[in-house]
Amino acid sequence: MLKIHTYSLGPVVTNAYLVADLDTKDCVIIDPAWNGDYLLEQVLKNGYSIKALWITHAHFDHIGGVAEIIENAGDDLPVALHPLDLPLWSIKGGASMFGIAMQGNLPKPQIMLTHGQKVQLGKYLFEVRHVPGHSPGHVVFYEPVHGILFCGDTVFKGSIGRTDLPGGDYRTFIKNIREQLLTLPDETRLLPGHGEETTIGVERLTNPYLV
Repeated sequence: MLKIHTYSLGPVVTNAYLVADLDTKDCVIIDPAWNGDYLLEQVLKNGYSIKALWITHAHFDHIGGVAEIIENAGDDLPVALHPLDLPLWSIKGGASMFGIAMQGNLPKPQIMLTHGQKVQLGKYLFEVRHVPGHSPGHVVFYEPVHGILFCGDTVFKGSIGRTDLPGGDYRTFIKNIREQLLTLPDETRLLPGHGEETTIGVERLTNPYLV
């Protein structure tokens, strides 16, 4: 069984997800948004063994806790990122554009994500889907057994991620959301980068950008 802990952190209140296989106690952090020390405390508090950091995309508010986690957990903790977001990663997610200083140095990601790739947590496999448009290398992580999609800044409850930042493209974004998200079952839970949880079915029927 998967256990999901949600922490809303950082200057723009970004959702960081601590996801664990309760049978093996293995865990990953998806989008360690900020406060890396706090996130590691939660790993230890729950008796988990952290195996990787999975990044949906490299905007600063989704990676602000990475350096601190690596500093304390060790350089051998792998970071997974799509290669098209490496330029964004190299400038710390564009934090300086917003007048925000990110502390620490980001490590080189060891896992280069690709569309259709399977990444493993304990006994569960997550499918990587490439959904560019918010950023060039944006991916989502889909776990079919529990019907869960960690969707980053693709779809929010009643909205979508912005496309006016460098590398964004509205038409590409909508096309990829329709092809990679709306093809999933209606009951699929959407765990977004900001705001409340929703479902594919609700967004298919009510999201003004998708109806």
